[in-house]
Amino acid sequence: MSFQFIVDEFLSGRRIDHFLIRQFRNYSAARMQRMVRLGYVTINDVIAHCDQVVYARQSVSIRLVDPPDKLYEPEVIKLDVIYEDPWIIVLNKSADLIVHPTGSFDSGTLANAVQHHFDQQTEVRGLIRPGIVHRLDRETSGLIVMTKEHTAHRGLMDQFEHHRVSKSYLAVVEGLVEADNQFIDFPIGRLTTWKSPLMSAAETAQDAKPASTFVSVVRRGERRTLVEATPFTGRQHQIRVHLSAVGHPIVDDPDYTAFAAREDRIDESIRSMGRQALHAWRLSFRHPIDSRHLAFETSPPDEFDRLLIHE
Repeated sequence: MSFQFIVDEFLSGRRIDHFLIRQFRNYSAARMQRMVRLGYVTINDVIAHCDQVVYARQSVSIRLVDPPDKLYEPEVIKLDVIYEDPWIIVLNKSADLIVHPTGSFDSGTLANAVQHHFDQQTEVRGLIRPGIVHRLDRETSGLIVMTKEHTAHRGLMDQFEHHRVSKSYLAVVEGLVEADNQFIDFPIGRLTTWKSPLMSAAETAQDAKPASTFVSVVRRGERRTLVEATPFTGRQHQIRVHLSAVGHPIVDDPDYTAFAAREDRIDESIRSMGRQALHAWRLSFRHPIDSRHLAFETSPPDEFDRLLIHE
């Protein structure tokens, strides 16, 4: 299978193998160097050599003769695809999926499912690799975007790094939140407990960095509140930590309920949903290729309504 590319300005001056692995992220540099050495790559219709550099507007062609070597193992897992085009895919992640393989979880992830989905679109297995530009906790459901090629990946990463992506979450929290709107700006750092993976908004937190979240009440129940939380920074577990810090931990949050600054004890006899009640419900950004403004919204699980009712 053969492919042709025109070198973008931002890739000008890169060595040919480095240019090619930006186009085919499932291939290693060594694998690309082998195909260059064998004469399967040309620059402006002239056979390339391994130490050659590419420049803007040059034409690069490659005949793929080797299979990919950096694959997420494709797995048949049901996906809820909200939007898809040749550059990106937006999904509604279920609450039981880790975003990508990590640690002891080397399969059964969203990335494995998306890899299978992409493999159905090409003749060569692994030709498109899911590009991870942001993450959701395993127990958090809702909207997530992935990329399908390097230009889109670079464009979306730039938007995330410069805080030009808008994300809003719905959460059911313990207690009745008094203020209709509040701005939480406690710095967040590592919990001081040795080797703890948890974060903290306490003054004793290690390596704390500025963090801000806007929280507004959507609906009050009998003992709990449905809130919308919009983070303006991207700290790990930010919404969970901030809501716990103001005394309203997210229902069924296994990590941060114990740290909540509450005088009253949480009544564990009332309804539970078995996972933290946090849902990424709105996501908007500029399309990384054509700059269209894209906005997506997905409803939270029905359990959110039931959590507000005390029985």
